[in-house]
Amino acid sequence: MLNKKERRIRRSRSTRGRIAGQRVARLTVFRSNLHIYASIISSDGNRVLASASTVEAEVRKEIGAVGRGANVGAAELIGKRIAQRATAAGVEKVAFDRAGYAYHGRVKAVAEAARAAGLQF
Repeated sequence: MLNKKERRIRRSRSTRGRIAGQRVARLTVFRSNLHIYASIISSDGNRVLASASTVEAEVRKEIGAVGRGANVGAAELIGKRIAQRATAAGVEKVAFDRAGYAYHGRVKAVAEAARAAGLQF
């Protein structure tokens, strides 16, 4: 019997295999109970080209009180920041890797904010 984390990782494997065949950078999302993280990983999977998270000092000042890094507002902010950093790194087109999470809530907020800020996927 698989636990919750193992089931999520199992779901993410097929997505990552499909993305690897596309030969584009991927925007991957990780969410914890307190924070949300987003990274742009190169098409060969060896380098992180850009990253953003609610752990960063600037973001924490912007979102306010402690413990507010795990809501949709914070996720939208991370989506905008990752899109800005990706374009600064020369990445315009990515594949969205939701890492086995449902496309809902914070994960959806990151994706839509990144699209609105100019990333194509």
